[in-house]
Amino acid sequence: MGMSAEQEENSRSPRAEEWPEAEKAEKLARGAALKWASGVFYRPDKLEGLGHYRSREAQRNSSIQSRLKSTVQSHLEGVSAGLEQLRSAAGDVRSVRRDLCAVRWHLLGSAEGFQRLAPLRAVVTEHTQLAAVVRALPQLSSVHELLAQSLRLLHGQQLLEAHAGLMVLERLREDITSQLHGSSSLPSNQALGVVESFFAGLQELSDALAQQLWRIVGGGVRLVREDPALFVSAVRIIEREESVDDALLLGPHAHHSPAPGRPKAWRQRFYQVMQETIAAAHFKAAHVDVKGPGLGRHLATLQSDILVELRVVKDLMVQCCPPHYDILSICTRMYHQGLSDHLQDILSRDLDKQEIFMLLSWVLHVYQSPEMMGHPDLLPEVDVSTLGPLVSPEVVEQMERKYVGKVKMLDENIRVASLVADSLQQKVYAMAMDELEAFLISLREALGECGKEHQKDRSTPKHYISYLLALLNNNMALSSSISTLHPGSASLAKPAEIPSSLQTALDRAQKKACRLLLEELLLDLQPLYVQLPSRKWLSSAQLVNSMCEVIDKYMRDFSHVRNPVFTFLLAESEHLVMNHYVRALMEKKMVCRSAEERTQLSSRLLQDASQLRELFHNLGLAESEQTLEVILALQELIRLQDPALLSLEVLGFMTKYPDISDEHVSILLDLRGDVSKEVRNVVLEMMAQNPQSLPENYQPIFSNILVPAPELPFCLRKSKCA
Repeated sequence: MGMSAEQEENSRSPRAEEWPEAEKAEKLARGAALKWASGVFYRPDKLEGLGHYRSREAQRNSSIQSRLKSTVQSHLEGVSAGLEQLRSAAGDVRSVRRDLCAVRWHLLGSAEGFQRLAPLRAVVTEHTQLAAVVRALPQLSSVHELLAQSLRLLHGQQLLEAHAGLMVLERLREDITSQLHGSSSLPSNQALGVVESFFAGLQELSDALAQQLWRIVGGGVRLVREDPALFVSAVRIIEREESVDDALLLGPHAHHSPAPGRPKAWRQRFYQVMQETIAAAHFKAAHVDVKGPGLGRHLATLQSDILVELRVVKDLMVQCCPPHYDILSICTRMYHQGLSDHLQDILSRDLDKQEIFMLLSWVLHVYQSPEMMGHPDLLPEVDVSTLGPLVSPEVVEQMERKYVGKVKMLDENIRVASLVADSLQQKVYAMAMDELEAFLISLREALGECGKEHQKDRSTPKHYISYLLALLNNNMALSSSISTLHPGSASLAKPAEIPSSLQTALDRAQKKACRLLLEELLLDLQPLYVQLPSRKWLSSAQLVNSMCEVIDKYMRDFSHVRNPVFTFLLAESEHLVMNHYVRALMEKKMVCRSAEERTQLSSRLLQDASQLRELFHNLGLAESEQTLEVILALQELIRLQDPALLSLEVLGFMTKYPDISDEHVSILLDLRGDVSKEVRNVVLEMMAQNPQSLPENYQPIFSNILVPAPELPFCLRKSKCA
């Protein structure tokens, strides 16, 4: 049954040598056949069917070979047909190529002839456009009549009808021009010239209508009271033109070049005319008398006229304009900005002290008062507080300094009194000092009341911080000038001493203003302090970043104060930040639950303290003058891994910060979360045995930080406390 190795080797076909995969498949097939044959003919009784099996397999092989031959023959016939078609296609391609080459040579030879046809093409195009113009002649013939009619309507104050005629003419010109564009992408100059000759007066009509509109808009405040229909007609015309502008810019013909005179932008010109009218009527400072009583009369006139006109705008003009004009807000802004520029111009002149006083009083007290912009007839629609200050705080401070420099009244009175008698001079001087002291005391009381009102509503007064900073600078200027009032100060080698009670009043007013500024800083930091300590705070630096942003903003404002007050504010701000940071840690809001949390807490304290110290150092406060170092010391207590060593660590802490109490230490031990009762007792007993005295010039840290009251034990009636 089996085939010898030599027979098997000889039976290999060349294809098997070329295709190893075929050889492998053949081996697998032979193995499978042998396995099947050995299973079928293993028993002798099965050998009888061998001849039958051989005959059947021979028939099957013959059938397979027949089908294979048929299939191969069919494929060969198809390949032969395909090759024949390819040969035919190649011949066709060669033929087409020859034809194309011939056509190309013919075209090249005819190029000169095509160029000679270009003038004819231009003539045809121009003829087509002129034909379009001829077709439009019936319409063009009516243009002159429509122009004349529209001008008559305009002169007769029939604005809406005149504008309707203008729009008809503009639409007619646009239609004819569109027809010319439709006949050719580029209309000829001759065709356009013919069309434009008919519409030569159209721009003149448009300009005349515009001039009439701007005269109406310029007198709008008067017209809305006397003849509102005329003003409304002007507004309606402006809105029509805005609609046409929008359609040309956004419509289907937006890609075409704009029509002559478009866009007109008449709404923008409306606002411009309003602003020019307001400025010309009230703020042309060149012809304004601002010397002596003239300034008072001018300010009173401005107050009366602006109030009256804004009432008219609010009550009447608003009803004559579409809501999207926002005419009341726009006019309020125009008056505010025009008045601001006008006052800046007046302040740039050489004013005497009475004029400076009058102007500052009007700006700071009259402008936003119920007698002007805060009038009940204007509220609540008019709110100039949203438009910024009428005069910047820097200019106000500059004029205050200029005023103080010009004020000689006290000095003059004291010197005049010396002409009578030295005793009178001393009495006048003493009286002046008493009056200054009384003024400073009342100023301090007024600051306190202002601070209380500001706490109720921090949006009022506007520029609260800027006023406090200006007050501090003026307080220093006053302090430096008082010594020059002393009789005989000119002959003294050094400035005369300020009376002690007056110096106390100066210091108390200064400290009150500084305290109000620090309270503002604390109010903005307080929402951040309530978030620590917490587990969210442990995992992010966002909280200290926000603190630094608030502190930096306030320090930039404080820097407008001259030294030494700025240095004082900087140091007090640093102490305030430290105090409330440590105070927040003492609130018993969190207890560490693991050594990992203690490590997190220590790291967060270290990072926060380092970032805050660096901020204040960059702002100009030396690290040796900072108190934030206490946070670094606290993190050492938290970071200590062995609670048994806490007594030694606390002892070192007490040496550096002797005002820390056992209540403070107890809260810190609670914050650690791993201190047993025995270790706590050892630490507290060590503190009792080693009392610390406060060294001279020691700046208190913990004595200003109250600890929360201990929780009372829960007791049942008639039973012992738990």
